[in-house]
Amino acid sequence: MSAQLREQLLNAARAMNDCGLNEGTAGNLSVRCPEGMLITPSAMPYDDITADDIVSMDLDGVARGRRRPSSEWRFHAAIYRHRAEAGAVVHAHPPFCTALACLGRGLPAFHYMVAAGGGSDIRCARYATFGSAELSANVVEALRERKACLMAHHGLTCFEKDLPRALALARLIEHLAAAYCRALAIAEPQTLDAGEMARVLEKFDDYGL
Repeated sequence: MSAQLREQLLNAARAMNDCGLNEGTAGNLSVRCPEGMLITPSAMPYDDITADDIVSMDLDGVARGRRRPSSEWRFHAAIYRHRAEAGAVVHAHPPFCTALACLGRGLPAFHYMVAAGGGSDIRCARYATFGSAELSANVVEALRERKACLMAHHGLTCFEKDLPRALALARLIEHLAAAYCRALAIAEPQTLDAGEMARVLEKFDDYGL
């Protein structure tokens, strides 16, 4: 199982860059495993990584392997500790999400598909230095009752029950961020009210996202 998860994580990391969600060695991914989590290594091009470079960690930060874990391991571990439903975490710097994050803006309910992030909006976590315990706490707070958030002056983080779903969610949120940025070029979009978003969220329970 561990070998299979390592290959899945490696393939997802390469797919994240290939689809334009990320560039170079920025971003990171992880998947829950019996020992805690498997996470991509720090500062290595994904095309150069092998399955043996994937780092195994417990959720307290004890790493096993020949590489250093991603500098963002803290918020990955915190998500798994706080959210039992999280099976995989994707963190990336997609262009439109990052543009909004650099303005300290999240995604309001301008489109009903924002509910795919688990709530009526997608919050923007407060800024803190990358890799810090403060950033980890800010991300966990922004993900309260959500499974996706932007990160001020940084990028996007989301989780799902497995890697394919987490990567698909990240791509959907970047698509929504692109639509929101383009709408803002014309005017501030109107937003759906709380009642409508509650109905959408109820329908999403069995929508198959």
